[in-house]
Amino acid sequence: MSLKKAHLQIVVFGLALLATAFTACGARTNTGPASILLFTGTGTSPGDVAALETILEANHLDYATASSADLKGMAEDGIRQYRLLIVPGGNFVEIGNSLSSSATANIRTGVENGVNYLGICAGAFLAGSFPKPYKSLNLTSGVQFRFYDAVRSTRKTAVGIMVAGGPTLDQYWEDGPQLSGWGAVVAKYPDGTPAVVQGRFGKGSVILTGVHPEAPESWRRGMTFSTPSSTDNAFAATLIQAALNGTSLSHF
Repeated sequence: MSLKKAHLQIVVFGLALLATAFTACGARTNTGPASILLFTGTGTSPGDVAALETILEANHLDYATASSADLKGMAEDGIRQYRLLIVPGGNFVEIGNSLSSSATANIRTGVENGVNYLGICAGAFLAGSFPKPYKSLNLTSGVQFRFYDAVRSTRKTAVGIMVAGGPTLDQYWEDGPQLSGWGAVVAKYPDGTPAVVQGRFGKGSVILTGVHPEAPESWRRGMTFSTPSSTDNAFAATLIQAALNGTSLSHF
């Protein structure tokens, strides 16, 4: 083999290794180090998972994903490897049913011991308390949340929320809760009921939202918003950063 040919093979081999390394570094896995654990299991909305991934990646926040099976197989100390658990929108009954009692207990204990929690729509419902046979996390000292009824004539619409210390933002709403009875009120629906709240469960910081600030422009078809999706998405990033760092938001 000529020296020139050998040198070329070494270069090609080196480039292949480099490409593999970059691929591995860029992958989102359930085993690599990450600050945020995004739940993607049964009952979650694939569209909302994708919307949250877009926000996380746009803000350079490292995250891992976990299916229902992943969480059922994860001990409490495994959950505590993360600083924040995000549970997105979807069907809170299906989400709860997809998890074992030990999984919900491990999540609850993890939050109590310092893992922060962000619940969006279904994730906010799940954080509350529901009677059996429904499964919930009860991070709210027994408070059960109900649907925001002021717009129940429709399943989804634009809703203006008043943010403490900030502007009114038109947000995408779809069968979300109003969050009366627990936590400090970060934002209110037009009827004055809480749309976003923040509180603590043990050592963990908890933020719950009944609206979807992470909603992309494509979700807005057929609706009228006075707030651009970029502004709403920036509010989503603010909530995620506050949840991740346990930062206190302005409240009423």
